[in-house]
Amino acid sequence: MQRVRLTYEGALHHAMSRGHDGKKIFSDSRLKETFIDLLGETSRKLRIKIIAYCVMDNHYHLVLENSSGRFSEFFKQLNGCYGSYYRKSKGGKGYVFQSRFKSEIIQDESYLVAVIAYVLMNPVKAGLIENFMEYPWSSSASYYQGESVIADRDYVRGLFGSRRNFISQVQGLGYIDLPILKTDIGEMIGGEDFWESALAKFDRRSGEESPKRKRWDDRYFDPLAKIIQEFERMKGVQIEEIETGSYPGKRLRGELLVYLKENGGLTYREIAEISLFSDVQLPSLGKMYRDARLRNQRSKEVKHRGV
Repeated sequence: MQRVRLTYEGALHHAMSRGHDGKKIFSDSRLKETFIDLLGETSRKLRIKIIAYCVMDNHYHLVLENSSGRFSEFFKQLNGCYGSYYRKSKGGKGYVFQSRFKSEIIQDESYLVAVIAYVLMNPVKAGLIENFMEYPWSSSASYYQGESVIADRDYVRGLFGSRRNFISQVQGLGYIDLPILKTDIGEMIGGEDFWESALAKFDRRSGEESPKRKRWDDRYFDPLAKIIQEFERMKGVQIEEIETGSYPGKRLRGELLVYLKENGGLTYREIAEISLFSDVQLPSLGKMYRDARLRNQRSKEVKHRGV
């Protein structure tokens, strides 16, 4: 059973995801640049604010704000799209990332400064470079020069002030271990008194939505990820591996559409934002659903007659 994610709209997070079995899934500049491009696209699409990022050879770090409440969907699309690209580029099948992404909720901006420093100093601590500002696959250099199209430079400049202070604080704080507090509902970066206020915001028991609606439209949990993983286990396939250009792939996508509608309560608009359906026009999803549902019913009838 998957553990729920401790998050809420507006929550600050440190998150990371690692290559399966420690594999170097960002082994060259082209792969790193592609991931950063996808990060920007997914951030804009799902309105998740990126505060800092750093892409290493076998993992990445993000500092972000759950600004739209679509935290889990963001990672599902980001890792899913990159996983598909990586397999097409390098060949092979199976997992690209090591299980689910890891995330830690951050108490406030006083801790956020230390988290940004920790993330941006990763290449220095790994011995890849001496000056963190010169690492090309992080957001380090984007805050005080050029134009950042991914990280929120105004927000970060507001935290650190001048460029000199930014460099000084990152170098001074980057080697300090983060104060991670482990709880039954997730990991936090902050003081021991933080978990009570975080839990109060995390509590999903208010509201009058139906149970079916809550299952998917609850920004504090991972229902969409859970439903997709249930479907993947049931069919023995990762959705990133589904080839929609083939007849079997189209059938699988149709079955997933029915599963999302009937087990998750998703609308066609939400389904259209999932990468597997990105090439399908919104009006076409209704027909796809009806056709797939009809096929499922016929299949059940055939099995029933054969019993």
